[in-house]
Amino acid sequence: MSSPTPAKPQRVLLRRPRADPAARLFCFPYSGVGASMYNRWPAFAGPAEICLVQPPGRENRIKEPHYGTYEQLAEQLADQLLPYFDRPFGFFGHCGGALPGFALASLLWERGLPTPDRLFLSSQVSPHDGPFGRFLELTNAELANELTAFVGKLGGNLSPDMIAMGLRVLRKDVDANKAYHLDTPVKLPTTIHAIGWSDDVEIRPEQSTGWAEYTEPGRFRQVVLEGEHHAFLHAPPALLDELGSGMAAAVEGRHAFAGSGGVA
Repeated sequence: MSSPTPAKPQRVLLRRPRADPAARLFCFPYSGVGASMYNRWPAFAGPAEICLVQPPGRENRIKEPHYGTYEQLAEQLADQLLPYFDRPFGFFGHCGGALPGFALASLLWERGLPTPDRLFLSSQVSPHDGPFGRFLELTNAELANELTAFVGKLGGNLSPDMIAMGLRVLRKDVDANKAYHLDTPVKLPTTIHAIGWSDDVEIRPEQSTGWAEYTEPGRFRQVVLEGEHHAFLHAPPALLDELGSGMAAAVEGRHAFAGSGGVA
């Protein structure tokens, strides 16, 4: 009798990271979709290799159960991604993708593990100001319409069966967002970039100022870029410049700390 076939490793990253980048930037997908939403992005932002995080329950992980809550997802990712936190790194997420990145950063800090040098949080309110957003109150039919429109922005076209499958994921992602709230801010040893968009009707830039309370004075940066809510999908140069310059500063900061006798 032959031995059972070993289970395939979880595909927590859409592609295997390179061995030698100066830094890594882990990007979390928007609610209801997977890591392939970043297929129009380049491989690097400044010195940082862009690493695409794939949560369970979608795309190449469609047969796996949904993660449940952001806290539960952070528990999974902390173990799965830890080997790649061996150099300067940051997290990027837009709207429903920003909070899972923050939840993971918070858990890493609590456990005394490597914490991201930079958090790039686009079009999202801080955890003590949420949950917030029009999507959180939509019916399944309304969410299905939003999902169809979103995939259209990516250049895709969904069949009714695909819409139904995507809706199941989107509903669970939205429920995770609705369940996430902190009573008081948690200060992290990281620089936070709150990124807003000039024509965003979902979350206005001024609604993201609460992120300043999640880091030390002088380590919060707010920037407003030109575009609407989904402009980030096309990796606009201004966004790549913000990410690249932030990660370059993280690399320089690590080198300066190591050169002063510290351990990065």
